[in-house]
Amino acid sequence: MSQEPRASLGRVLNDLGATLLELVHGDPGPGEPIGGVAIHDPYDEPSLPPHALVLGVGLREPEEITALLRTLGRHGAAGLVLRAPVPAGDEVRAAAHDAGVAVLALTRGASWAQLAALLRSMLSQGDVGDAGPETLGGMPSGDLFALANAVAALVDAPVTIEDPDSRVLAFSGRQEEADKSRVETILGRQVPERYARMLSRTGVTRDLHRSEQPVFVTPPPDAGDFSVPRVAVAVRAGDEFLGSIWAAVRKPLTPDRSRAFSDAANLVALHMLRLRAGADVERRLRTELVGTALEGGAGARDSLARLGLADRPLVVLAVGVTDPSDGGAADTSGLAAQRQRMSDALAMHLSAVHAGSAVALLGDVTYGLLPVTAADGERQAERAATGFLDRIGERACLVAGVSPVASSVVELPTARASADRALRVLRGHPGTRRVARLTDVHTEAMLLELRDAVAARGDTPSGPVARLLAYDAEHNARLVETLSAWLDAFGDVVAAAAVLHVHPNTFRYRLRRLAELGAIDLADPDARFGAMLQLRVFAPLA
Repeated sequence: MSQEPRASLGRVLNDLGATLLELVHGDPGPGEPIGGVAIHDPYDEPSLPPHALVLGVGLREPEEITALLRTLGRHGAAGLVLRAPVPAGDEVRAAAHDAGVAVLALTRGASWAQLAALLRSMLSQGDVGDAGPETLGGMPSGDLFALANAVAALVDAPVTIEDPDSRVLAFSGRQEEADKSRVETILGRQVPERYARMLSRTGVTRDLHRSEQPVFVTPPPDAGDFSVPRVAVAVRAGDEFLGSIWAAVRKPLTPDRSRAFSDAANLVALHMLRLRAGADVERRLRTELVGTALEGGAGARDSLARLGLADRPLVVLAVGVTDPSDGGAADTSGLAAQRQRMSDALAMHLSAVHAGSAVALLGDVTYGLLPVTAADGERQAERAATGFLDRIGERACLVAGVSPVASSVVELPTARASADRALRVLRGHPGTRRVARLTDVHTEAMLLELRDAVAARGDTPSGPVARLLAYDAEHNARLVETLSAWLDAFGDVVAAAAVLHVHPNTFRYRLRRLAELGAIDLADPDARFGAMLQLRVFAPLA
């Protein structure tokens, strides 16, 4: 079991090595804790946390790799991960040595997104408000990777720890001793669907949920790559099924090892409960820190310091559903859970593509604080938001407002207000665009605020517009619609008539009638502006 710092590069290699990562150049050593994970963007100046682990997605050419290694050396990065096989030769090795940056290879078939998620789960433990190390059963609290290695030593077999949906939470070393189905499970961080159906069909899933004892699983004749038997035990907290532990064994466990396996499940349950409780506490703390920073005031600077964002240019991202009331009053808890899931998804996405970001759900809006370079900060945040919404796809109708760059803590409340104003416009116009800065929708934002003002005062239409509205209501006419179409067409009668599907002569007659009945001089630019403004402000309210 590793005794290195929990977030060191050496620890990452110990837990993910052989199956996912291989050290190619450099010395991992105990070293400093890894400060975060970042994905290399060839078109952007890197904004890296201290001692970052960088994922070199798409890098193949030795020239590109050596240039990036020099850049990462200047930024104090810990390591660079490349897709295997890493280009051979002395050029990359020398660049890694000179930069002091380790080079790691990601095994073929593994997903970059899955690697980023695994690294995030390993490195995020206790990253906000950590009160110091805590142990359960002699191991760091919540450290499922160390626990998997300990259980593997007890049963002398490679182990995975899985959640109730058969997603892999952690795994031990020695996975090469298992079969191809185990490797596929780890690379996908999920038991493949065909194996899950097989376990359900053969009654293994039912037995696992019912039994207090380990369940031995013999591969069926048609199991394909599932060739090594398994022994599994349920992880429970009272009546709640938290997950399971799976060991790849060649034969049934001895009675002593079977008892040790069952006892290990109780310890795993404690760690899983601690992880869940810790995640809730950390989420609440992060929410409080982000909220305090966005509000400004005396505690804002300290909050940013605790988030690791002090004295850095920031952009505020405001993400929400297009209709905040969607789901109805009867499903308030479900809607709240959906918002929290989307907030967690944004936090994981930004941890991989925009290192150092802080995310929190405040009310019905998820806010992200993104450290950026001042020159191109808004575009950086736009790209991050667009990438997230593209990944979510149609699963949720989300939109995102992007603020200007806040160069200091005193500018953060104004930046948040800008992001909120952009978000409000996007929510009111679903389907038009998904990401916007305030400068993109400034006019629409001002109209919304003007509608708020007139609604708060109880204002109603006046002058020509009021007279035309009254006439239309009494005579079932369409004079207001005619005026609006004419104004929108800049006085082009033919174009306006086409919009209303009437003959131009009919339209001209209506135009003369509305000018007489409304007592409006259509040649007066102030009169036209006043009518257009009232139509824009009052028509949606009506």
